[in-house]
Amino acid sequence: MANSLQEQLLKAGLVSEQKLKQTKTQKRKNKRQGGDEEALAQERRARQARAEKERRDRELNRERDEQARRKAEANALRQLIHDNRVRRERGDLAYNFTDGNALKRLYVNTEQHRGIVDGRLAIVRQDTFYELVTAQTAARVAERDPSLVLVLNRPGGGQETDDEYAEFQVPDDLMW
Repeated sequence: MANSLQEQLLKAGLVSEQKLKQTKTQKRKNKRQGGDEEALAQERRARQARAEKERRDRELNRERDEQARRKAEANALRQLIHDNRVRRERGDLAYNFTDGNALKRLYVNTEQHRGIVDGRLAIVRQDTFYELVTAQTAARVAERDPSLVLVLNRPGGGQETDDEYAEFQVPDDLMW
């Protein structure tokens, strides 16, 4: 019983010696080709996995570069505001303005108040506090991020030709 089925069939005379050799040869060839196909399939899967990993890595690098670029732009804007801010001496005049839905108040002196009203000075948000900057600096900040410029009055922008109250004089000391 130690004989293989092929040897048993040969002894029984059901198969010839030549047919047995052909079968063994064919079996060896099939095994070798199957192994090659399996190796090719495995190599193909490995190539696909590498390509997918490279695609994910490129995407992560692109996102990381984009975050670094945004952070650098924010730092440059913060530096621009910091370098060009107007020193504020605490004054007794309150200038009221809105930041989103909140009403804010900034105390300035008379000269600075006149500069804000005339459009020579502007109020910008820097992180969680507010700074006075020149109108030129505010325009540069608005080019990069308009949401940071809270008050930038345009000179002569409040005069309308068909204003009903144009003939009435507005007192200089009127504050809202």
